[in-house]
Amino acid sequence: MDPRGSVREFLAAHCPGELEDDDDIFALGLVNSLFAMQLVLFVEQEFDVVVEGGDLERDNFRSVNAITALVERLVERRVA
Repeated sequence: MDPRGSVREFLAAHCPGELEDDDDIFALGLVNSLFAMQLVLFVEQEFDVVVEGGDLERDNFRSVNAITALVERLVERRVA
């Protein structure tokens, strides 16, 4: 499983133009409330994790790098 590649593919399918891994999708205006929920559902379904509580903070979904780091933490937590 390559979380970074999966996140890139998901965002490429839903966001216009090329995104760098550190681009802030919120600051770029690419995220509305519906897409934010779709992003959370994608993470949960794609990586078999539960996103709740403090993990729902915007900073965890701001960029490819942030989402990848969140996924890695959640998977590690699930395995531990």
